[in-house]
Amino acid sequence: MGAYILRRLLLIIPTLIGILTINFIIVQAAPGGPVEQTIAQLEGINIGATARISGAQSDLSNQQSTAVNGGNESSYRGGRGLDPALVKEIEELYGFDKPAHERFWQMLKNYAVFDFGNSLFSDKSVIDLIIQKLPVSISLGLWATLITYAVSIPLGIRKAVRDGTPFDIWTSSAIIIGYAIPNFLFAILLIVIFAGGTWLDWFPLRGLTSPNFDELSLWGQIKDYFWHITLPVLASVIGSFATLTMLTKNSFLDEINKQYVLTARAKGLSENNVLYGHVFRNAMLIIIAGMPAALISIFFTGSMLIEVIFSLDGIGLLGYEAVINRDYPVIFGTLFIFTLIGLILKLISDITYVLVDPRIDFESREH
Repeated sequence: MGAYILRRLLLIIPTLIGILTINFIIVQAAPGGPVEQTIAQLEGINIGATARISGAQSDLSNQQSTAVNGGNESSYRGGRGLDPALVKEIEELYGFDKPAHERFWQMLKNYAVFDFGNSLFSDKSVIDLIIQKLPVSISLGLWATLITYAVSIPLGIRKAVRDGTPFDIWTSSAIIIGYAIPNFLFAILLIVIFAGGTWLDWFPLRGLTSPNFDELSLWGQIKDYFWHITLPVLASVIGSFATLTMLTKNSFLDEINKQYVLTARAKGLSENNVLYGHVFRNAMLIIIAGMPAALISIFFTGSMLIEVIFSLDGIGLLGYEAVINRDYPVIFGTLFIFTLIGLILKLISDITYVLVDPRIDFESREH
């Protein structure tokens, strides 16, 4: 097992480099970088997401025009007519005075020692920004994961025991409908119904705590926290029940029909002893081992739209704003960190398989 873990850890390095390379090429090819933003701000122009989309063709036409004119003016949209020395100073400020391959090589060398640089627009280091935003995403993802497992596993076991009954049919219909509803659409529905949108005004519309949170007592802070987190968590878990519930059900059904279960029943063991004493460990193998991957997916992928809708200042909102603002250090820094965490958690998942069932041997499968 030690050799397998070592090989997997070494494989993380080329995987990270490959992912960073692909994303670097894509991001660099996208129009509307930080230099263009600064030039636009100097001219009093608001550069937003829609402005970048509408300006993509303008970028190309301006660059073609610059080539025709002999390159005497800036190739950046909005940069024509500005002092070339000022444009060059802005390029040096953001490190765009160097070719793309040199910037990429320098980024790899910095990331090798976990130096992610500073945000281009907030004057904070990428690490400080992530540490500042991470508790919100962890809070949202942790509760979403716990609720999903607390509901889906018992429900899946119950559905396996009562397979084909009306209970199995209507619960399957309910979770499939929930799975079909996008979490951001369900979030809007919750706001309309429970956050003063149209009917009830039971929950706050935005934020994780109230403005006077620090002035509340301990019990008041706990109530205020859960008052704010309820709707975002409900919106996050709506689509998570179906996959885990059906996975649990199918795992138990597969084990229930095996010979050792029939033998245990023939010996006169009660149904609960058979189910939880024999079936549970084998059936839960794939579910338990998949928990690290479920955590990372809920933490850093499923929460972005929820954080934007409920104005939660977490990693999802940070990533969204970084992409909109073309804040390259934040984009690539968060990408590197979360990819690294994802790869490590995938390795932890494999190790968990072995801990749950020692019969599994990944090393023998590679020979």
